[in-house]
Amino acid sequence: MPGVITMIRPRPVPGLGCNAYGQEEETLVLDVLRRKEPFRYYGLNPQSPPPMVAQLENEMRDSIGTGYALAVTSGSAALEVAYAAIGLGPGDEVIVPAWSWVSCFTAIVRVGARPVLCEIDDTLNLDLAELDRLVTPRTKAVSVIHYQGVAAEMDKLVLAAHRKGLFVVEDCAQSLGTTYQGRQVGSWGDVAIFSFQYNKTATCGEGGMLVTRDQRIYERAVRLHDLGNYRPYHAAIAAPREPAFSGGQFRMSEISAAVMLAQLRKVPTIKAHCRALQSRVLAKISGLPGLSLRRVPDADGDFGFEIYLLLDDADKVAAFHAKLNALNVNCGARTGTYGQYNREYVKTGLAHHPALSPFREFKEWPAPGYRAEDFPRTEALTKRWIALPLGWLYTTEDADYIGDCVVKVHAEVLG
Repeated sequence: MPGVITMIRPRPVPGLGCNAYGQEEETLVLDVLRRKEPFRYYGLNPQSPPPMVAQLENEMRDSIGTGYALAVTSGSAALEVAYAAIGLGPGDEVIVPAWSWVSCFTAIVRVGARPVLCEIDDTLNLDLAELDRLVTPRTKAVSVIHYQGVAAEMDKLVLAAHRKGLFVVEDCAQSLGTTYQGRQVGSWGDVAIFSFQYNKTATCGEGGMLVTRDQRIYERAVRLHDLGNYRPYHAAIAAPREPAFSGGQFRMSEISAAVMLAQLRKVPTIKAHCRALQSRVLAKISGLPGLSLRRVPDADGDFGFEIYLLLDDADKVAAFHAKLNALNVNCGARTGTYGQYNREYVKTGLAHHPALSPFREFKEWPAPGYRAEDFPRTEALTKRWIALPLGWLYTTEDADYIGDCVVKVHAEVLG
């Protein structure tokens, strides 16, 4: 009988790519170490650059379906490089979902522009209607975050943004392997970024990737990530057209790339595993009264590593969560993301120097648009949900147990 728990199962270990490490990662890392060539651009043989970062970029480009790919040190670095590459700077604004990770906000501030926070909708991604409300003559880009393995409605968003003359920056940090209408996320916008941090679908511990179809964005990104340089390797991919300028240093190492190359090749297998688990859970819990699920615009493209329960009554969430937790079900109200307006770096409105803050002209801070009360829909949504993560080490028995536990707790709390 569904919902009847005869024994509490051990709590599975969360995690995706990190738990899929094996011989493949070890073989590629040992190859780097044995060649003694950890730097991507040259090693013991100046005529033959080391292969790992280049191969990772090639396979990432082919996987996503873009003309160019550039490996960097982190997803946060990729965001900063992407914004600088499209020419974002002082006086510019970027629309970004209020519910998002730290870097989604701070990368914009770091290049001197102003993040403009917007509401999310029931997909937990950017609400399309917010573009009409928030676009000003200063708006240069919109950041579309594919939240936790589910794609935003990219056909509508790209069309609306481009009609307004905005760059579309796809933040795919949490969603490598997710698709929308048969296309990989990262292939829809003007430029996109991915994160390879420990908690992501595939990981080398820390790393990132920028992809684009635009040659100018690619060249500027290369210069940004390598101290303004545009080395022969990149010139062979796209002849230089941009003048040199001062850049940062966000180059990926060969060791990180070796791990990530093995991981990238495992993404389809990890996704298939998560989707199989997800389908078992959803078969048990779909249609329970008083409880709905996150709206997924393209169910076929959902990576499947996290299920979001939305309770009609926010006052019941704490009890629902506590009972699931007592049954050893991994669950929570969030997985590393926050309302930006509740974070200290937003509450102060500061950059690393007062003159560099894009908020310095406001006489009072936090100003309207940067307070919790300015985002009633986001606040209401995030107070109603419970996240159920699924991972590489979860079994079909774990999935069935999670579904039965949700049914049992539903009967006790909402029945």
